[in-house]
Amino acid sequence: MSEHIDNSKYRKTKLKELILKLHEGGSQEEVRQELLVSLSNIPYGEVIEVEQELIEEGLPEEEVLKLCDAHSAVLQGTVDLSASKSIPDGHPVDTMLEENKALKLLSDNTTEALLAIKYRSGEDYKREVLKIRGEFNQLMDVDKHYQRKEYLFFPYLEKIGVTGPPKVMWGKHDEIRDQIKGSIEILQIEDLSKEDLEASSEIVLLPALKGVYEMTIKEEEILFPMMMDTLADGDWYEIQKQSLEIGYCLYDPQREWKPKGIEPENINTLQKEGGNIQLPTGGFSAEELLAILNTLPVDMTFVDRNDKVKYFSQSSERIFQRNRTILNRDVRHCHPPASAHIVDKILDDFKNGRQTRAPFWINMGGKMVHIEYFALRNNEGEYLGTLEVSQDLTTYRALEGEQRILSYK
Repeated sequence: MSEHIDNSKYRKTKLKELILKLHEGGSQEEVRQELLVSLSNIPYGEVIEVEQELIEEGLPEEEVLKLCDAHSAVLQGTVDLSASKSIPDGHPVDTMLEENKALKLLSDNTTEALLAIKYRSGEDYKREVLKIRGEFNQLMDVDKHYQRKEYLFFPYLEKIGVTGPPKVMWGKHDEIRDQIKGSIEILQIEDLSKEDLEASSEIVLLPALKGVYEMTIKEEEILFPMMMDTLADGDWYEIQKQSLEIGYCLYDPQREWKPKGIEPENINTLQKEGGNIQLPTGGFSAEELLAILNTLPVDMTFVDRNDKVKYFSQSSERIFQRNRTILNRDVRHCHPPASAHIVDKILDDFKNGRQTRAPFWINMGGKMVHIEYFALRNNEGEYLGTLEVSQDLTTYRALEGEQRILSYK
């Protein structure tokens, strides 16, 4: 048998037979045992090639999508990763792997909480439902992880003629997104009974968590190693430059990877070329604008007209910590579930012109903190988004008398 195991054509033919056996209703465990006996280790590239060939031979993409979980479960642990390239710190794939660690931990913890909730009652049960809803809000962050694959990774595979497997994976992404959205809607139901939650868990919530977890395995065992073999450093650098525009998932990269010979781009092309941003009352360079925004003694966060977080300032005295994982996240998912309906109300009032600002103030750790939301509109009055401004008023509230400019030393 050893002469066959080294034969790519034999492996691919055998793997195809086993996947089709699943398609015809064969037992996952039986197929897995047959796979372990006949093919001890399968190179990751051959798995993609077999999927592509099956689609080209007439197996509908929808059918491959249905089989996706089954044949991934069968293949798990049998894919040979020994020849895969090492991944530098900060590389786009390194970032994806770090996000996967966070996704696995979150899906594991949420699964445990769902399985244990039947032992909760009364207020304890209500608190646990809110906690689980918050975890699903965080899990929705996986959308950015999937978008980076769909818009930045998959086009490179299509260039080399690998079109079927990316479509199948994209279809699986959409299925998982729908399951997470459905889970959040269920968890938002007022007075959700334990019986309804347990029934929904079997149908939607647990499959969503399982889907997220299993997708990380597909990526790590097949997609990422294959792409590391396929893309050049220049391709990866282009992917990295565009990644922040989509945003990161549950992880903010701590190091910026760049190929040798590439100078880092501190802000953007406008700054690099010395370009100015011209406004009706003056102008400044991108570097000057960044310094102004980060020097103002307030925290600012901008949410666009589609309710996505697009920017936050980086003052040295930030009150509420932010990191880049919130970029492109729905602002409702950045707040505790218990206050999400208030955020909805504020946004609705701003969009419909009923309000232009919403001020709040709280005592936090001995500080008086003022938080205000402002509706942003253009000259025609069209809603552009919302600006959140937070400021520590403690020092100002304690001021007495005067300190004039002439007293400056």
